[in-house]
Amino acid sequence: MTSLINRLSPEARNAPESGIVEVFNAGWGREDLIPLWAGEGDLPTPDFICRAAKDSMDRGETFYTYQRGIPQLREALASYHGELYGKAFAPERFFVTGSGMQAIQLAVQAVSGAGKEVIVPTPAWPNVTAAVEIHGAHAVCVPMRERDTGWELHVEDIEAAITPNTTALFLNSPCNPTGWVAEESVLKEFLALARKHNLWIIADEIYALFYYGEGRRAPSFHDISDEEDQVIFVNSMSKNWAMTGWRIGWISAPAVLGQVFENLIQYSTSGVPSSSQWASVAALTEGKAFLAKQVTRAREGRECVLNGLQSLNRVKVQPPKGAFYLFFSIDGVTDTREFALDLVRQTGVGLAPGTAFGPGGENYVRLCYARRKDHLEEAVRRISAWLPEI
Repeated sequence: MTSLINRLSPEARNAPESGIVEVFNAGWGREDLIPLWAGEGDLPTPDFICRAAKDSMDRGETFYTYQRGIPQLREALASYHGELYGKAFAPERFFVTGSGMQAIQLAVQAVSGAGKEVIVPTPAWPNVTAAVEIHGAHAVCVPMRERDTGWELHVEDIEAAITPNTTALFLNSPCNPTGWVAEESVLKEFLALARKHNLWIIADEIYALFYYGEGRRAPSFHDISDEEDQVIFVNSMSKNWAMTGWRIGWISAPAVLGQVFENLIQYSTSGVPSSSQWASVAALTEGKAFLAKQVTRAREGRECVLNGLQSLNRVKVQPPKGAFYLFFSIDGVTDTREFALDLVRQTGVGLAPGTAFGPGGENYVRLCYARRKDHLEEAVRRISAWLPEI
């Protein structure tokens, strides 16, 4: 059987096993499980969104549809962005994808290829580097710096990693897993760097509304970039509207790239089901109250786990400035993979090991706090009781 594997392409053969999924598999099925390993909340998709999908199916909309997305969804995305960023957006900028993950894959595919390099600041969601490598390019990891005030990404560190083969910089702010947020001045530095070196920026701003600074949202490349800038935004319906299982996302990019992305969608998934798209229209146009609830729950969850874990002498944790994760280290724990596996097997608390997030993340674990408060309190209680035993 090994010989069969060896006949596969190197990209497929070398695709890494997800360190997050490994812990997921180790803990799945426990009755006392508190799963804080994945990037999702515990609320199901609201009824008004589900009804929109059902209405679409009842209308018989079960056929192929627009590769770029139904016009109503692209218009809803334009309106949503216009309200959020305070300027006009054309529907022609938006391309509907089969998840945020596919949006990343298509963006990477569009701007890189065999022999090319994409710079990825780490710690980073492991799917990013995997998406780059699977497409035959090379992910160049640039570790962020941790300071007493939180994580930092320095433009000089990124510039030092640029080579003649570099085509793109992947920038995730607010950041999964660290909670780092690039202020507008920092974004301007990276945009200037991209212009100087003729690089594409793949901007992952999926957690824009989960922001704990001043204002309603995190700073964005939408605030400072021009239409001709080489910036491709990747996003998803998953986090804001409790739609992780629906697998629908979008790309925002200059309209001139429309045919390119239509082609890439056609030759990968041939479009997104109409029912999921109508569900997304409902989320964008009717979901403001639910979205506010999601953000409030995340704020409350953040305070809950911060207060609980900061009281433990062995835990070192920085308050995240955005997203909905706590990325923390534990004195005496050097193998976070084994720690996470032991923790879920012995206590039922599922955390993601920092070894899954690339260089700079090895000594940390990630906890998703976008959940109900009693579950978070119980998770902290179990961790507190278990730590003295190891």
